[in-house]
Amino acid sequence: MASKTSEGELMYATDPIFSRRFDALERAFSSSPRWQLHTKEMNEETLSSLKVNQSRLMEDIHFTSQWGEGQKWGSASTETGMSRLSLSDADKKARDWFVQATQALGCNTTIDEMGNIFAVRPGIRNDGPPTFVGSHLDTQPTGGRYDGILGVTAGVEMLRVLADNWVETEYPVGVVNWTNEEGARFPISMVSSGVWSGHIPLSTAHSLREVHPGTATLSSELSRIGYLGTVPASHNAVPMAAHFELHIEQGPLLESTSRKIGIVKGVQAYRWYTVTVTGQDCHTGTTDFENRADALLAAAKMILHSHRLATARGALASTGILNLKPGSTNTVPGSVRFSLDIRAPADSTVDMLEADVLADFARIAAGEEVDGISDGCTPGRPCEVSFTTDSVSPAVKFHPDCIHAVTEAAGSALGPEAEKLTMEMVSGAGHDSVYTSKRVPTSMIFVPCRDGISHNPREYTSPEDCALGAQVLLQAVLRYDRMRAERRLTWNTGWQVGA
Repeated sequence: MASKTSEGELMYATDPIFSRRFDALERAFSSSPRWQLHTKEMNEETLSSLKVNQSRLMEDIHFTSQWGEGQKWGSASTETGMSRLSLSDADKKARDWFVQATQALGCNTTIDEMGNIFAVRPGIRNDGPPTFVGSHLDTQPTGGRYDGILGVTAGVEMLRVLADNWVETEYPVGVVNWTNEEGARFPISMVSSGVWSGHIPLSTAHSLREVHPGTATLSSELSRIGYLGTVPASHNAVPMAAHFELHIEQGPLLESTSRKIGIVKGVQAYRWYTVTVTGQDCHTGTTDFENRADALLAAAKMILHSHRLATARGALASTGILNLKPGSTNTVPGSVRFSLDIRAPADSTVDMLEADVLADFARIAAGEEVDGISDGCTPGRPCEVSFTTDSVSPAVKFHPDCIHAVTEAAGSALGPEAEKLTMEMVSGAGHDSVYTSKRVPTSMIFVPCRDGISHNPREYTSPEDCALGAQVLLQAVLRYDRMRAERRLTWNTGWQVGA
């Protein structure tokens, strides 16, 4: 705890929303003789009695959403989307809030070379790394106020509950805000957790350029907003004992089956590509179809064909970015670049789909007929096609120790109806937990989102479901901490098992 009041603490002391929270700082690490709760000593009744504050959690979600407020979709003041791209000025303000909020709760904060922010609350014993809760504060350009944001604010709420109830964990616990999880501005998703895990080179990440039309790099923007840390972005420099992540499902399964908690056992595989089609610019009025090398027409056929190929494989294929040149109404495009995202539960399916795409896109560019894709069209001149692989994320299975902690936590939060209200799931989307799982035990908790909508301003999860997810998160971390203290873990990361 700092010896003097920081600007962040002063903000909290004067802000009416947060003024009541300062007592927690003293309670968290007080030397008072008052009895304090130790997780190892808690019985089931005591552990289950620790509850998140739903109103406080929602205040944090909506308070932080003032930075990067996006498209309005309803009449209520909170019915707006989010446009908080990574390392923007709005992202800096949300990061500043996170640092101030966690330091005001007695946490030590560390910022690494990727701008990842690690806030750690000490435990009784410090001979092992912290158990972390993690997610992200950046959003899509037209995103909502729950994707990622819920996971970080629920982590802060966890710290407040521990402080409010004088709880001392056996080992340190922490919350991490990962940089550029979305990959919307700098086009590699989960890039910073990827660097932390050792699977993406720091130089690759730092040299990423923002998507068109900007020219800034990830490194230059980290420096500009003051979050280019000096601590190595590495699992060795900032070790974890485990990583838990609360997230909205981003799909319709929980809501459509009236389930409240998704117990996530893994994440499906996906790959991102940039596809470049090169033809020849020409005049739309003076060049007949037979003499056109129309790059956009070829690209359109490829995008449609990727959908057909994915359907046949039981997979998914999507294009979200398309740029063309020269961009004139009366000029046939001579150059097109588009993104391609392919996903499936099994790596082998993604391998086969990739092979199909590479072979058939080359045939389409050459002007060959592929599965009737050119029916009714006039054959033209050939184009050329090239691929760049931007991101590869293999299928992931989460660790049984963490899954067990989440399952027990859901049972505690939901009571006798837990079996009916939970669902074991595989995530269709990538998350930072993909990369943490390569180094430490990891699992995720899903809560429903209305109509399965995400990456959209109308993204919405009810306050009750947000709080329930945060409750399961809190309980899972405390149960894992107790499992560590009782040496009931199966994981060995180089530290003594259970440490």
